[in-house]
Amino acid sequence: MPLLIGVRAEAIKGFFENPIFLSAVSSWFMAQLIKTAVVLLGGRKRSLRELLETIIWRSGGMPSSHSSMVAAIATSAAFRDGLRSDLFVISFFFALIVMRDAMGVRRSSGIQGRTLNNLGRQLAEKDGVEFHPVKEVHGHTPLEVVIGGLMGVFIAAAYAVL
Repeated sequence: MPLLIGVRAEAIKGFFENPIFLSAVSSWFMAQLIKTAVVLLGGRKRSLRELLETIIWRSGGMPSSHSSMVAAIATSAAFRDGLRSDLFVISFFFALIVMRDAMGVRRSSGIQGRTLNNLGRQLAEKDGVEFHPVKEVHGHTPLEVVIGGLMGVFIAAAYAVL
């Protein structure tokens, strides 16, 4: 039994030391950290809780952490296994889908949610209708996606080369 535990521990250790994992997590975290700095520098007063939520979880804003992470995964796969590898091809198309979704579907849903909430608030004020706001999903502008993607490429390249 101790041998089996050692094998599992070695596999878990290998997972956390994998350059694809490391570049993906690093690029996501760096994007979230920069996003938080952009919020702070933007002059909008935020509570400590909101800033922590931005670092850990919030989506939308500059740069796109989703784009950064999937670009890092694809770039790491390219460095590690080559452009002809199945892993690179799969991760490349996965990255394209995520990036397109971030600035397409999610952004459109956020705009629609904001519009519905504005209409609902107006109806509630005017006619006294009970209104429960819908969640406003925050998508990305093309520039936010491009900057996030470039961040992911550079961070993954740094892991591969350094």
